[in-house]
Amino acid sequence: MENKTDNIPMDDKKLNLPPNVNKLQLAWAVLKQFLFELLDIRHGTNKKGTIEDIKENISMKGHTAWVLVFSILIASIGLNISSPAVVIGAMLISPLMGPILGVGLSIGINDIDTLRRSLINLGVMVGLSLLTSFLFFLIPIFRNETPELLARTAPDVRDVFIAITGGLALIITLSRRSKQTNTIAGVAIATALMPPLCTAGYGLATWNLSYFGGAMFLFTINTIFIALAAFAIVKYLHFPLVKYQNSAKRKRIAQMASIIAFLVFAGSIYLFFNLFKINQFKQSAENLITDIKKSGISIIDEKDEDLNYKSNSIKIYVYGKKLSSEEINYWMAKLPKYGLKDTKLIVEQGADSDLIYEVENLAELYRKNQILITSRDESLKAKDEKIKLLETELGKYYSSQIPFVQISKEAQINYSGLKQLSYANLIKTNFSTIDTITVFNAEWKAKVSNKSQEQIKLKKWLKTRLNLDTLIVNNH
Repeated sequence: MENKTDNIPMDDKKLNLPPNVNKLQLAWAVLKQFLFELLDIRHGTNKKGTIEDIKENISMKGHTAWVLVFSILIASIGLNISSPAVVIGAMLISPLMGPILGVGLSIGINDIDTLRRSLINLGVMVGLSLLTSFLFFLIPIFRNETPELLARTAPDVRDVFIAITGGLALIITLSRRSKQTNTIAGVAIATALMPPLCTAGYGLATWNLSYFGGAMFLFTINTIFIALAAFAIVKYLHFPLVKYQNSAKRKRIAQMASIIAFLVFAGSIYLFFNLFKINQFKQSAENLITDIKKSGISIIDEKDEDLNYKSNSIKIYVYGKKLSSEEINYWMAKLPKYGLKDTKLIVEQGADSDLIYEVENLAELYRKNQILITSRDESLKAKDEKIKLLETELGKYYSSQIPFVQISKEAQINYSGLKQLSYANLIKTNFSTIDTITVFNAEWKAKVSNKSQEQIKLKKWLKTRLNLDTLIVNNH
């Protein structure tokens, strides 16, 4: 079958154009038709199948509950070892989206039973997730704070955009006749519903209520905006409303659904606006601090809590040169230019002399330590070289020595007529060279008749045993 977008109809009747239109009007009409067919999501929508799929995935019991528990455990481990890959793997298998989409769908089609069921299962999902992560992080060896955990302790305005766009992509994908599994998986990763729940469990286990509150706030924002995106698409695609036999009940439920939708929408706008203002305040404050640093003022101990949106204050800690009141007033006067009107700039700075003295002392101490370390290194190097030289000389000395004790024992065994054996090194010179000759003096027992022959044997044995070319054996 020919695709409509392949050959865009050009006749005036198809484009609903009046007769005798000019080329510019025709081109504009063709472009609008092309964009409509390119971006239209109503064609190919499987409304009945979408409703059935969402309702089937709302339940959090049996297999789904166990999959949720295991995925929460995997995500908690990933956060504990600060491994994004493990956290992503956990998000791919988690069934968190079901009840959230059920809330958005049920409000959109006035299905009060599905809404009640979705809210119950959403509560079960949150409770089961918090309990699992809480029990995991109760184990002492898993309580260390990691970057992956800390990244989920506070929401950001960008999280809202991710939740909205992710929710829109998810419901549009589910509403098609042929679903794209990779899109569903990608939305599960992008919206990151599971890590905030794990972080909230960590906050409970460590009794850090600020972590718990920030993580639950982030999860709530993601949940609301995903449900809101589902509600918007369901309404846009004109999903069929649930019909009730009792017209009064139908009207009452429709009114209730409308009120809930309005409250959710109003709350979402309020949350988004607050997050936007906080993000804007922090960005402006960071720009101010950056410019203060560029002016040559040294600032230390920068922390997020020093940029306080609630109290509308910015605290900076200055070291080194003390700022005069004129300089402080100068930067306070510039606050409106950064969008920080009515913001308090609090400058904390110590006495110049004390701080500079401490810095100079530390620098001097560091310099002396470096000199001491360098001198010690040089001394140790010289000693090492001396030790190596002595070891070499000692080795040469030992290599030139004869193991006389061992030799004497072996000679006594080999030559039973040997009465006494002595040894010495004879040094002689012809006034041009100096030679060292090994000399043995052998004294034989009286009963030995052939002393000369025994002496010759002893001399050969000693030469072979000691590996010497020159050797003198004196006979007594």
